[in-house]
Amino acid sequence: MNWQHHAAALAERATEPDSRWRAAVADTPRHTLLPNWWENGPEGWTLHKGADDPERWARVAYGNESAVTSVGGHHADHAEPGDHPTGLPTSSATLAALVVKMLRHGRINQGHDLLDIGTGAGGLTAYAALRLGSEHVTSVDVDPYLVDAARDRLAALGLHPAFAAVDATGPLPGDHDRIVSTVGVRPVPASWLAALRKGGRLVTTIRDTALILTAWKTPDGGARGHIERDRAGFMGTRHDANYPTGPAELYPTAREAEGESITTGRYPVSDVREAWETWSFLSVSVPGIEYDFEERAGCRTAYLVHRDGSWARATAVRFEPPIVHQAGPQRLWTELERVRTRSLVEGGLPLYGADATVTPDGVIHLSRGPWSATID
Repeated sequence: MNWQHHAAALAERATEPDSRWRAAVADTPRHTLLPNWWENGPEGWTLHKGADDPERWARVAYGNESAVTSVGGHHADHAEPGDHPTGLPTSSATLAALVVKMLRHGRINQGHDLLDIGTGAGGLTAYAALRLGSEHVTSVDVDPYLVDAARDRLAALGLHPAFAAVDATGPLPGDHDRIVSTVGVRPVPASWLAALRKGGRLVTTIRDTALILTAWKTPDGGARGHIERDRAGFMGTRHDANYPTGPAELYPTAREAEGESITTGRYPVSDVREAWETWSFLSVSVPGIEYDFEERAGCRTAYLVHRDGSWARATAVRFEPPIVHQAGPQRLWTELERVRTRSLVEGGLPLYGADATVTPDGVIHLSRGPWSATID
């Protein structure tokens, strides 16, 4: 594989001409960090081995999408053809443009010590080690295999940053000028603030949202910043190889049951997860909602379920008003429509650009104008 050609093209797409990260992207043979991956299709998650299809390997490794490397804790590196794991993705090789975006938000300069939370395939770690020097980079992940694989693969490139297999919600190794996380959190773990040096900067996403939180450490041990006028989404932190069981068992009920409330909705059915601002605001207001969406022969159906037993189903043909079934302690579709109405009336939602204060124990307080929210 002429990886230098692919990496140079990726660097041109993923960075600005004057970006201090361009050389690192161009100098990283990203395919070596992604020998195998999963793709989701009609048969479920299917294994792909790069060596079996070099052209596809180059397209995926140096392309514009993230590549899933572990599903339900089942690593593609350990899989055989014919394996079809179930569950949620638990690791990926994040697309380069998103990695660079998070690094740029970190405002990282030469001499800064960086903690990379969420090693994954090791792409961010490689870029940081190339630009800052390995001695200035530490990378952690909850999955020991990911840590070991990234350590070995980066060592083969002559890069030797520090690695540790730890639960990122607990104690972290060392102290650092910058923390950049490619896993979502809610709230910010207190250990992150403890590991951040005086005047240090934190960059992360809020779990189950597309919100990027950037904040500078304050003298009281907390942090102060804002929600960037930008967006990103990552898997959330976990404590072991897989995520705990959520409210997914409610989906059969949501698909088939008659609701306690049956009404006609005000707005067309859409995939809420694609409306990032609406999804984020609803997740801040009503944490714990999970979503599903399907479209068949022009008929759209959206499902919302919550760990408290609430569920909603909205079905409509294209842009017609939907029939909405709801049950449980909360009316989830009603909450979603309330958010959509607010967005129309106010010309947007008060998320991007909101001020953010993080207490020393990690609770996030957001505010913009008269609106405020607490994430704990």
